[in-house]
Amino acid sequence: MSRVRTVLGDVRPGELGVCDAHDHLFLRSPQLPGQELDDASAARAELVAFRAAGGAAVVQWTPYGMGRRTADLPTLSRATGVRLVCATGLHQAAHYPAQMLQGLRGRLAEVFVAELTEGIGTTGVRAGLIKVAGGFHALDAHARWTMAAAAEAHHATGAPIAVHLELGTGALDVLDLLCDELEVPGDRIVLGHLNRFPDPVVQRQAAASGCWLAFDGPSRAHHATDWWMPEALRALADAGFADRLLLGGDTVVAGARSVNGGPGMPYLLRRVRPRLTQVLGTQLVDRILGVHPGQAFAVDWK
Repeated sequence: MSRVRTVLGDVRPGELGVCDAHDHLFLRSPQLPGQELDDASAARAELVAFRAAGGAAVVQWTPYGMGRRTADLPTLSRATGVRLVCATGLHQAAHYPAQMLQGLRGRLAEVFVAELTEGIGTTGVRAGLIKVAGGFHALDAHARWTMAAAAEAHHATGAPIAVHLELGTGALDVLDLLCDELEVPGDRIVLGHLNRFPDPVVQRQAAASGCWLAFDGPSRAHHATDWWMPEALRALADAGFADRLLLGGDTVVAGARSVNGGPGMPYLLRRVRPRLTQVLGTQLVDRILGVHPGQAFAVDWK
């Protein structure tokens, strides 16, 4: 039977509840100096605020080597009552020291499988998804390497693959690689950041593969396209893809947290949810937030 793998153990898909399907509690990168998400107290406060707004679960997409602070996640989940899903995987090369990447050569899929089945480090926390990343309108050698490893780990475990689309681009290239070449079923793939490149034709073509379409934000960097999201979702629903949609907050820097004056995780439920309800109706928005994440991240674990 399919289960969602949380940091406190596996749960039935229907037990996940209202879910932020793409966010970060902890994250560190040389590309974001001085903006790290590394404060456990702030993470707890953010989860408390999200819970108060009606949230029940968060899928954290922070992958291997980017400051996941996995050992803190069970404590945070117990303290706040919010279910947490942790990721394995690898981001773009720019986020890592070259020496670290070299050390993963020849064993990347093995690392992913171990984190999904045995646990991350000595924490005992098992990852529930594999996060990888594409490039801007293209896939470089690093992306192909990480996606090949992710596909191998998927075939070994059944785990879903969540993909960072750089500025929302490259969705069809990702699907060509993962689905056509590497034989990953479309419904085991989550494409992130589609709101950042709001091409309705590409979005419908991507949805036709059976993949999940994640719309996440808001952010200062992508504010120019944030306001397109309600109409983009309605167009996809009208085209018959209402059952493929996910929503997330994608908080990646400390200043974006609600406890630091930013929109943060609660914004998804406080402002985005009622805005989307005006366009899509309560029933569909409730499914996108409360049903689809359980379906997207549930696995018949091998």
